[in-house]
Amino acid sequence: MKKKGFSLIVGAILIVALTLGACAPAAPAVEPVAEFPSRPIVVQVPYSPGGATDFQVRIVTMAAGLDKYFGQPIAVTNKPGGGAVPGYNWFIDNAKPDGYYLTSYNTPHFIAHGIAFPDKVKYNAQNMEPVYNFGADPNVFFVNLDSPFNTALEVVDYAKKNPEKLSLSIADLFGCHHIQQLQIEMATGAKFTTVPHAGGVPALVAVIAGEVDLGTNNLSDAYRSRDRLKILAIADLQRHEFLPDVPTWQELGIDIDNTTVNCRGLAAPLGTPEPILNKLSETLCAMLSEKKVIGKMEAGGSPMWMLTRAETRKFWDEKDAYLKVFLTPFVEAYRKK
Repeated sequence: MKKKGFSLIVGAILIVALTLGACAPAAPAVEPVAEFPSRPIVVQVPYSPGGATDFQVRIVTMAAGLDKYFGQPIAVTNKPGGGAVPGYNWFIDNAKPDGYYLTSYNTPHFIAHGIAFPDKVKYNAQNMEPVYNFGADPNVFFVNLDSPFNTALEVVDYAKKNPEKLSLSIADLFGCHHIQQLQIEMATGAKFTTVPHAGGVPALVAVIAGEVDLGTNNLSDAYRSRDRLKILAIADLQRHEFLPDVPTWQELGIDIDNTTVNCRGLAAPLGTPEPILNKLSETLCAMLSEKKVIGKMEAGGSPMWMLTRAETRKFWDEKDAYLKVFLTPFVEAYRKK
C-alpha cells in the first residue's frame, strides 16, 4: 500500500475529522457494554521500555488524563525480548476477549513475523482485532558521527564494492528495519552483514557507540538521538517535516518505497465483542484530539496517522498480501541456511 509521506499537520487534520466523524459514538450499547470499563485496562507493549512503541503508547493512552474518558486508568506493561515474539504469543494464548487487555502492534513487524516464522509465532494479520492506528513512523538509514560516510550513496557504493564488510544494526529479523535492509540490497546490489538486536533501542545504541557501522531504525528513535547520528536517508515517499534536510531514497535515485513505515496502534483479542471494540475505538480516537497528546507526540518526533477500525483492518490485509509476495524468496533463503 503506497501513500504520501506523513506529516503532523495532515495527521492533526485527520484526527479532528475522525474525532467528529468516524470516532463519533456508535449506536447505543447494551447494558454490559454501557458499564464498560468497570476496572483498569491493561495495554501490553511487547518491546523494551523507552523504545518508540513504548514511548508512543504511553503518550496516546496516558497523556490525555483517562479518568475523564473511561472513568478508569490504563496501565501499560512491557513484555520485551525475543523480537516481540514472547509478548505477542502470550497475548494470543492468554488475553481474554473482554476489552480489558490490549496489545500495541507494529506493522509491518507483526504481520511479517506471521509470514516468516509460522512455526514459531502464534500471531498474524487474521487473529487479532484492530482497535485503532495512531502512528506512522518511517524508517531511516544512519551512521554515527565518527563515520567516514556522509551520504547514503557513499555507503551503498562502498557496500557494493566490499560486500558484507559493513555491519548493519537492526532490531530483529524480518521486522521493518530488516525489510528496509533487504529493500536497499535488492535495489542497489549492496550487501551488508546483518546484526540483529533485542529491540530498536539496543540496535540504535550499538550504532551510536560505534559497535556497528550503520543502522536502519524508526524516525522517532533516531530523531531523539539526532545530535549523535548522521541520518542519511528516509524510506518514505517524501521528506519528513521532522527531518527536512534528509532525502528520501527515491530522491537519491534508488527505488525504495514506504513499505517499512512503522504503523502503530492498539489491538484486542479475536472474539472481543464488537460493541466493546467500538467503544474502545471511539474513546481512544477522542483522546487523540487532545492538544497535550499531539504536542507530546510532536516533541518526541513521533508522526501521527489515524485510522478507524475498518481502515486499519483494510490496511492490515493489504500489507499482509504485499509482504507474502515480497518476503517469500528471502524467507526461503533464510530457511536453507
